[in-house]
Formats: sequence, C-alpha cells, structure tokens
Amino acid sequence: MWKFLIAFLIINCLTSSCKMIKQDSSIDLEELTIAKIHEAFKEGRFTSEDLVQAYLERIEKYDPQINALSEVNFNALKAAKILDAEFEKTHKLRPLHGIPIIVKDNINTQGLRTSAGSLALQNFIPEDDAFIISKLIDAGAIILAKSNMAEWAFTPWASFSSTIGSTLNAYNQNYSPAGSSGGTGAAIAANFGVIGLGTDTGGSVRLPSASGSIVGFRPTLGLVSRHGIIPCDLRNDTAGPMCRTVEDVVKVLEIISGVDTKDSLTHHSFDKIPKNYTQFLQKDGLKSARIGILRKMDDTEMDSEVSNLFENAISKMEALGAIMMDSIQIPNFDQLRNNQWCENFRFDIENYLKEFVKNDTIKTLEDIIRIGTKSSFTQSNLEYSISHKGREEHSEIECRDAFSDPLRIAFRMAIENYMDSFNLDALIYPSWNIKPYRMDAIIEEYIGANTDVIAPATGQPAITVPMGFMSENLPAGIEFLGRMFSEPTLIKLAYSYEQSTNHRKPPEL
Repeated sequence: MWKFLIAFLIINCLTSSCKMIKQDSSIDLEELTIAKIHEAFKEGRFTSEDLVQAYLERIEKYDPQINALSEVNFNALKAAKILDAEFEKTHKLRPLHGIPIIVKDNINTQGLRTSAGSLALQNFIPEDDAFIISKLIDAGAIILAKSNMAEWAFTPWASFSSTIGSTLNAYNQNYSPAGSSGGTGAAIAANFGVIGLGTDTGGSVRLPSASGSIVGFRPTLGLVSRHGIIPCDLRNDTAGPMCRTVEDVVKVLEIISGVDTKDSLTHHSFDKIPKNYTQFLQKDGLKSARIGILRKMDDTEMDSEVSNLFENAISKMEALGAIMMDSIQIPNFDQLRNNQWCENFRFDIENYLKEFVKNDTIKTLEDIIRIGTKSSFTQSNLEYSISHKGREEHSEIECRDAFSDPLRIAFRMAIENYMDSFNLDALIYPSWNIKPYRMDAIIEEYIGANTDVIAPATGQPAITVPMGFMSENLPAGIEFLGRMFSEPTLIKLAYSYEQSTNHRKPPEL
C-alpha cells in the first residue's frame, strides 16, 4: 500500500510541482498540538505542506506495526499547499489552518472511500462530505487519512474490519486498541495526525481513547450533526473528537458543534452553545467542584490496577480542591438502565444506503448479508437485525430519541435530579473496569466497559481523559459525565485534571 502511495505522489508531484516526501523530516511530530503548529507557521519554521509530508513519512514508517489507517488522502499535500498560499497572502490563520486530521471510515469524505470496514461498501466513495467534515475543512483542517474501525461499528472490544483486518494497540501490539474507533485512537496515540474524529454509539470514542492515552469527547446528543455518517444505532450515535490534549479536543468541538437542517436532533442545541468553548480551559477548574464517584456500574469486577489508578485520581482531585462525594446511589438505577437499547439497524442503514450510496445492488440489509463479511460476529449481528426490531422487552414502547423517549427521559431525570440534590458538577468512573483485551484472547462479549451504561441512553455528555498506565505499558482512562449541554463544566474539570497530572505519554514504536 505504501509503495503505491509513494509512486502515486511522485507522479502527482511531477504534474503539480509539489515537493516530494522528505525522507528525513526536521519536524519533531511527537505530541504536536494545534497551538504549537500555528506558532511554527507564524514563525516560519515550517509550512503545512512540510507538516503533511512529515506525517506521511511517519505513517509509512510506523503504521504497518499497528494497521490503524485504511486509506491515505492523496490530495492532502495539494490542500496544504493551497492553505500555505492563503496564509502567505492574508497573514491570517483559520481556526484549524493546515492541521492534519484522521477521520473514521464511517464518516463521509468526498473522494475518499467510506466503507465502515465492510465488504458491501468497500468501493463506495461519497459525492459530498458529511456536515461536520465540511465544517472542519472550512476551518482549515486537512484530511490526512481515513482510519480502520470495527466493521459497521459493532464491536467495542476490538477494531477488526473485513477491508484491512485488525488494528493493534500503539502501546503494546499484543493488545487491542478497543473499538469501534480503534483506528482513530491508535493513529492519534501514535502521532500519525494532530486531531482525530470518531463516532460513539456505546463508547466507541471513549474506549479507544482510554486505551490510547488520549482524550475522547462524546458530546450531548444533538450538539453535533450525524448527517453523512454511516449509522450503527442512530438513536445513540454521535461523532466526537479524539486528540492528545483536552485543549485540542475543545478546539475541534467548537468547529463541529451546531445546528444542521438535515439532522433534526441538532435543533435541540439552539441557544445552548457558548460563543466559544476554549474560554472554559481553566487550570483551576477542579477547585471547589463537587464530584460524585460512581463505583458500581458494570457487573464486571474492577481490575486491581484500574482501581489503584482510579483511587489515585480521586485523591488528586481532592488535592486540587474538589469536593468528592463517594458511593453514589442513584434511586432505581438498575431498573432505569434496563430496556434502553433498541434494534433499528435495518431501518437506519437502509435509509443511509438510499440517500448516499444509491446503488441498485446494495439497497437492503439482505444485500449486505449477501455480499458477506470476514467476521462471524458481524455476520451474526447482521442476521439478528433481519429478524429483530425495537426493544427486547416491552416492545410496545416506541423507540424514540433522547428528547422524546419516555424511558430515556426517566433515566436522565433520575441522574440529573440526583446530581441537583447534591449540587454535583459531574460524575466520575473508569472508562473500563478491565485492561484492554489481548489480541490472541478476545472474548466477543461486551464486559467491563462503563461508557455504555448512561450517556448513550440519556444523551448526556462525557469526556475520557488519561488516568495513567498499568503493567505492560497499557493506558487507562477516567471519564467525567455531566448534565445535558454541560460541556463547559466538563471542559473545566477535565482540563484541570489533565494539566495537573500529565499522564499522557507517547508510545515507543
């Protein structure tokens, strides 16, 4: 694949007068941030074209170890050159001017394959960008590559696709990077790009972020448009930024949030988005904050190393001035969390195929099954979707969105009312109760994750931040969950914790 890339770029450069990929880049790519890059642009130390070339070189060298990327954007250098010319002329930088981004393979990108890791869509190239991709490009971002993912976003424990296979954890290739946005998570962890974009149905932004020692933000349902994204479960799906720092996550969130006329759910965000989110990057954000500790969410016993890191995080927050409320007991929690999930894949995916793919041979779920998959787990899930619809229990209760479904509203009200009664700013818990799965011992069972318990059903926002490392160099993450549209509060808390702990460190590839 990479030999083909180099050959293509040589031909492309000969016809467009662009520069070749530097084999010995002078740019130190490790842990670069948007702010550092823009400072370098202004000081003339390197250009966006230089930066893209350097990332392409790094990808060529290291991606074969972890298999994080499904496709490289051959037009990235051209886009960078145009942005460099703009800056030279205007002396002004757009918010994400010249910043390379890694995009999950289920988000529509014009001219780049968007397959959700499936054989059925392996040759599908969208005619237009998804709404959020258009916003990112308008802000100056450059799509550097598409990232591998769990096929159809079905699996949270790993990222195996029928198109390119398994992605491995950047920190230890014997382990999984989690899913379904595992390609984005591993790529950003490995410094293959500056910012990443994933999607989260039950934890698919937050779990790979925790497993990659990066920051992952699942925004309030309705804050970010889903239009132009291949659905897994549209009732719970949302896109979210995945970056190495809270600051960069926030800068991406500023761009992708907002009302989209083609996604009715986003109308709930009207008048709920501040002028900017960066104003809430406050180092003392934990001072006097009231934090509730959720210790029991998943039936899986917490790993001792995860538990030790979690206790250290609690102590650190207390030292920073937070008021910690332990042993949270939300009334009727176990009852309210039940029967929240609905089977809607057939309806969601067939609508997507009709609107975007427009192929007479791929119109139905049966067509997808006919074309096939390399995963027995994916096959069983697709077949399940043929014969099931709605809720497993009390199917008479209609499956609706987070703002109109009575079961979802009841669950959210119980949590937010409890938070109100104790004046809590957020709830915290480990993203995983367990270590990442070993690649040679992956159990196809959703255990140990806390990410899918509350936020997907209730629609509440949640952000995962690095919590430290366990044995075998395996990262862990801590999650902050807030009220609907409480992104400003979560940003304060997460930024304060991140800045005072600095748990993030790059992998050694």
